[in-house]
Amino acid sequence: LHYKATVIILIAFSLLVTSRQYIGDPIDCIVDEIPLNVMDTYCWIYSTFTIPNRLTGRVGQDLVQPGVASHVDGKDEVKYHKYYQWVCFTLFFQAMLFYIPRYLWKTWEGGRIKMLVLDLNCPIVNEECKTDRKKLLVDYFTTNLHMQNFYAFRFFICEILNFINVVGQIFFMDFFLDGEFSTYGSDVLRFTEMEPEEREDPMARVFPKVTKCTFHKYGPSGSVQKFDGLCVLPL
Repeated sequence: LHYKATVIILIAFSLLVTSRQYIGDPIDCIVDEIPLNVMDTYCWIYSTFTIPNRLTGRVGQDLVQPGVASHVDGKDEVKYHKYYQWVCFTLFFQAMLFYIPRYLWKTWEGGRIKMLVLDLNCPIVNEECKTDRKKLLVDYFTTNLHMQNFYAFRFFICEILNFINVVGQIFFMDFFLDGEFSTYGSDVLRFTEMEPEEREDPMARVFPKVTKCTFHKYGPSGSVQKFDGLCVLPL
């Protein structure tokens, strides 16, 4: 699972996200007076944000989407969502971390196990031949008893690396999502038990679908104009 299923899944999703980000249209923003392609590029590079204290309310009346509402600069807390641009690289990096212990073991092991098996797992080998080969194996292990400690040490090193990698991935994802990953599951369960009017959707807080983006430019008189846009983020 570590070096096959997990690596294949992570690389597949990395390629899928990459094709969406760098071949397709990764973000769609709307704002008056600013060309859409300019706004899309600007918001994708500089990231978008939501307002954490505006996650609750009636959509369409109190706010546009959870976390998307009017705010006052310097007073309302603003949370930027910068991880979207790095998802494809992160998935590929995680895949490599899962494969490293496997690569080290194949390098250190050098096909020794395959050589020792001597085709004993082959169904066409007759019993007499299997008996002779088993005797060779017994003689080999008897002769080399306690002489393969370093080989075993490297095996345990790879197993420990697998364990460290799995645990480390949890902390890495928590860091990548600004500390939201470790409590995300419990927050979702707590969300389902709350009253509808009191619910603060953790899915909208961590993985918002619609966000805000502020664009500044000079007006005709030379003053700085501010434009607030809405952006639909990639899934």
